[in-house]
Amino acid sequence: MSDLTLILLAAGNSTRFKVPVKKQWLRIGHDPLWLFVTNRIKNSLPDAAVILSAHPDEIPFMTSMCDFTVVAGGNTRQQSLKNALKEVKTPYVMVTDIARACIDPDLITRLLEHKEYADTIVPALDVHDTVIYKNETIAREQVKRIQTPQLSRTEVLRRALETDIEYTDESSAVVASGGTRYFVIGDTRAAKITHSADIGALECLAPPSPFLFTGNGFDVHPFEEGKPMVLGGVEIESPYGFKAHSDGDVAIHALIDALLGAACLGDIGMLFPDTDASYKNIDSKQLLRRCVEKLHSFGFIILHADITIIAQAPKIAPYKDTMRRTLASLLHIPSARVNVKATTTEHLGFIGRKEGVGVIATASVHYFDWKNG
Repeated sequence: MSDLTLILLAAGNSTRFKVPVKKQWLRIGHDPLWLFVTNRIKNSLPDAAVILSAHPDEIPFMTSMCDFTVVAGGNTRQQSLKNALKEVKTPYVMVTDIARACIDPDLITRLLEHKEYADTIVPALDVHDTVIYKNETIAREQVKRIQTPQLSRTEVLRRALETDIEYTDESSAVVASGGTRYFVIGDTRAAKITHSADIGALECLAPPSPFLFTGNGFDVHPFEEGKPMVLGGVEIESPYGFKAHSDGDVAIHALIDALLGAACLGDIGMLFPDTDASYKNIDSKQLLRRCVEKLHSFGFIILHADITIIAQAPKIAPYKDTMRRTLASLLHIPSARVNVKATTTEHLGFIGRKEGVGVIATASVHYFDWKNG
C-alpha cells in the first residue's frame, strides 16, 4: 500500500478565465480537465489514494464520473486543502491544482526521490529576466517561480495550515510554521491555466471531441382551476393552469430534462427538487436559465431543441411562434434552431378528456470548442 495520497484542488470558480465554461470542465477529448489531469498524474502514482476537492454543487456529477474520493471545497484554496486533508490517512501528501494540466512524470519522480530531504519538496524554476520590486532591482538568482505539485509530510502540513493567514502554496505555510523546504527543478511545461489564452499553449491537451449528444424529456401536468397557464414560457389564455410545485410549465420542464439528458447531468428533480420550498410557484423560465448556465459551466453548448406539445385543449397554434422566440432567447440560440409542434390524442386518454397536457422534448448539445474559440 502506498504511503502517499494525491490531492487535486478543483473547487475554484474560474473568475479570471473569462469564458462561459469553468476551466475544470473544459473537455480534453471526452474527459473534463479535472479528470484528465487526475488520471495523468495517477498513472505515475498507481497505488496512491486520490482526493479531489470540488464545488459542493458539482460533487454528485464528479462522483458519477470517477471512483476517487471527492470532498467539498471551501471559499479559498487553503480551506479546500484543509477539507481534503481531513480525509488523508498516509504519512505523505502530494498537492496540486487542476489548472496545472501538463505535469510530466519526470517531475513526479524528482519529488518522490527527494521526499526525505525536507518537510515539503517543491518544484521551482529560476528567473532569467531582470526583477524589480517596489522600484528596486533585486538579485534574480534569489527569486524562484514556485510550482505544484508539492510533496509534504502530512502532519507537518496539517499543523502549518492551522492559521488564519492565507498562503498561495503549501511550502510557504510550512516554512512560516518552522518547517523545512527543499527545491527540485521544475518544468516549464507545467504551466498553470489562469486565463483563457493560457490553454492553447499547452501541448499535452487534445481538443474536445466533436461528438454530438442528444437527450429526450417528457413531462405531464394536470389542469388546476383558477391558476394562470404558462406554457413554453408564454402565458396562455385559459380558465385553468397546471397543478405543480412550480408554475407548472410542462414544456419547459420537458425541455430541461432533454437538456440534462443530452449532457448526462441527471434530471430536473435532481437539479430542482420539489421538496425545496424555494421552488414553490417559481417561474419555470428561471429554472431553464439556471439549467442553461449549468450546461455552459460544465462545458456544453446547446445546438437545438424540438418540442411536441400534446394537448386537446387549449389551442396551441396561436402561441407557437412566441414560444419559439422565448425559448430561443433562454437557450442563447437562434429561433431557427428551436421547433415547437402541437398535436392532440384524438380525444383518447386523460389528455383527450382535457384533464392535462403532456410534452415531449428533444435537445442536442456539443462540447465547447476551446481549441478554436
